[in-house]
Amino acid sequence: MTQLRRRGALALALFSFACASLSGVRADAAYPDRAVRVIVPFAAGGGADIVARLVFKGVGEQLGQAFIIDNRGGAGGIIGTDAVAKAEPDGYTLLLGQSGPNAINPSVYSKLPYDARKDFAPITQLTRYPYVVAVKKQLPVNDLKELIALAKRQPGTLTVSTAGQGSSSHLAIELFMRQAGISINPVPYKGAGPALLDVVGGTVDMTFGDAASASKQAQAKNVKALAVTGAKRSPLLPDVPTVAEAGVPGYEASAWHGVLAPRGTPEPVIRTLQEAIAKVLADPALKARLAEDGIETVGSSPADFSRALLAEIDKWHTVVVEANIKLE
Repeated sequence: MTQLRRRGALALALFSFACASLSGVRADAAYPDRAVRVIVPFAAGGGADIVARLVFKGVGEQLGQAFIIDNRGGAGGIIGTDAVAKAEPDGYTLLLGQSGPNAINPSVYSKLPYDARKDFAPITQLTRYPYVVAVKKQLPVNDLKELIALAKRQPGTLTVSTAGQGSSSHLAIELFMRQAGISINPVPYKGAGPALLDVVGGTVDMTFGDAASASKQAQAKNVKALAVTGAKRSPLLPDVPTVAEAGVPGYEASAWHGVLAPRGTPEPVIRTLQEAIAKVLADPALKARLAEDGIETVGSSPADFSRALLAEIDKWHTVVVEANIKLE
């Protein structure tokens, strides 16, 4: 009788486990069955917000549910990013990640409330975009080699505006200085817009500006565009070489957007999201819209995005340590 009871208990346990497993499969297969919140850790109206709204409008149409954009700006993206790190890993809270909060902040800040390497499940890289090396029109240089030569003749005298201390553009500038063997003075601004406008006005000598704004100013002959920081030329400035082409071999610095979920989010949910996002990013109309701002779509696999993110963290950690950049 005891043996029969044991067998019965074992059978019941196996049956319960099977039911639970099937329930989990059904739950994942039904995902999403309600609205999904996408936290953008920056204010509404900025580049990250625009990308999120364009992409997740299409994802919502693909999956038949609303994807609600939730802007939680502040502290260099830390507040919104931390909210996702601590959210339930069920696929209903996602992060619009960016190079600053996810790849640079781990090295710039002495303490973060989240672990960029361990607290997130990468889903896909959405975009990449370069900066434009733009100098004031009064500066007596016409290409990057002449700029580097001038900086070497006058070390520490040229000024370069950044979108803020420890920002992506600031780190791109620090990397450029190290690889070009020059010293110029970074001047932090509150955003890329004011940083570019003071180059137009001649207050500072140069900036690493976003492609959309800098290309317009270059075409209006308000600044001189000497190079782009990406691995290839920008369609907005097809005649402007990359930094690597123009005299600093091996240089590359691009910002990006990506989608991440809290660590522990089920793999079927991640796969569903990645596949839907890939279809949206393949839409020619979306590609054309983002290209207007100098942004290239990517649509990588979770594994590829994970590798790229870890490589970015390591790359910028080296630059931060060498430049001794610290924020509290």
